[in-house]
Amino acid sequence: MERRKAKVNISSAGGTAGKGAKTYKVTLPTTWVERLGITKEHRELDLAFDGRRITLTQYLSGSEFAKRQRAQGHAVRAFRFYDGDQLCSTIYADFTERSVMAENQAVPPIKTAFGNNPIPSWEDFQRFLEERCIPRQRAGLREYLETLGLDEYDPLAIIEKTSGRMAEDKQWLSIEVLK
Repeated sequence: MERRKAKVNISSAGGTAGKGAKTYKVTLPTTWVERLGITKEHRELDLAFDGRRITLTQYLSGSEFAKRQRAQGHAVRAFRFYDGDQLCSTIYADFTERSVMAENQAVPPIKTAFGNNPIPSWEDFQRFLEERCIPRQRAGLREYLETLGLDEYDPLAIIEKTSGRMAEDKQWLSIEVLK
């Protein structure tokens, strides 16, 4: 692993930024950027912060993310979220690494799986799955699960049986195990 020392350039933010707002920039070595595959045409980055460390990686489309994760031997599924017969979101979920990548189609955010959240976490994904199921506290839950052939409340297993269909809306999910 190569390492270099760098300084952060700090300047006042312009435009419509609030009073006292700052911008922070770091200059990256050309060879590193080139090895990441960053070009003028493909310059989006995925930034991650774990509380101690900032990580920069090349932004991948959902299918590129899934292909990379599958190449590492991970269990990956594609969830396609529909409103009626209109595809609203495709969610690529890596069950080995517990990470997700979502791509939204050109529909109002209210119709997408994660609304205005462009980079959902694994916890966001788990909440989304549970929202597409009967509530845990619903009366008659045990009988409902028995009807589905399930021994316990498991949102993924419920969705595999029901496609995440709810009486209140026309939304549903298809699930594909990627190989």
